[in-house]
Amino acid sequence: MEAILSCQGLTKLYGMKPALSDFTYDFAKGRIVGLLGPNGSGKTTLLKLAAGLLTPTGGSVRVCGMEPGVETKKHVSFLPERNYLPTGMRVRETIDFFSDFYADFQLDKAAEMLRDLNIRPEDKISAMSKGTREKMQLALVMSRRAELYLLDEPIGGVDPAARDYILNTIIRNYNEDATLVLSTHLIHDIETVFDDVVLIGGGRAVLAGSVDSIRETHGKSIDALFREVFRC
Repeated sequence: MEAILSCQGLTKLYGMKPALSDFTYDFAKGRIVGLLGPNGSGKTTLLKLAAGLLTPTGGSVRVCGMEPGVETKKHVSFLPERNYLPTGMRVRETIDFFSDFYADFQLDKAAEMLRDLNIRPEDKISAMSKGTREKMQLALVMSRRAELYLLDEPIGGVDPAARDYILNTIIRNYNEDATLVLSTHLIHDIETVFDDVVLIGGGRAVLAGSVDSIRETHGKSIDALFREVFRC
């Protein structure tokens, strides 16, 4: 299968400390991939490298065959773990911002998702709970018609009752010809949506492949396997 995101010997050092160390994996086109690992394993660093927010120390990362940069940002829709929109903005202003900045932003889709989430155009970000901000940012990110979606802990601050809606939103609104890479600790809640998983530890790919083949080989769920591999 064609790789939309390719990492070969990818290494990232912060000072002398490696966040990624010789990470190699090809993320195939048209797949939902779970990026799973404990805190400090390199998940966020990998997503930021793919989004063009960091520069590798060694190895290579390619998005649609290109080094991450101005051109690849047209193809990548990135949801960081932290809120990055000015809290003084209103929802309608964030929609205008995304619409101006991204040619592939779909206004009708954003309006529909925000309406379903009971988020109004005049709502101010500063008045929102952490979970509502995360829902709003996810709706904006998923309203782009991108080729690579990078989601860093998209349901980390969302209450359990809203998780099913968030997962359905992700599945229903991403381009099926695209690749979606999703980092999460809530494996039990979300593993059913994955086509492939990459278990990452110490900045390296510990185990990777299709969910079906991994379950068949190991005879257990991805959640149970994760607990076994990264047992303290």
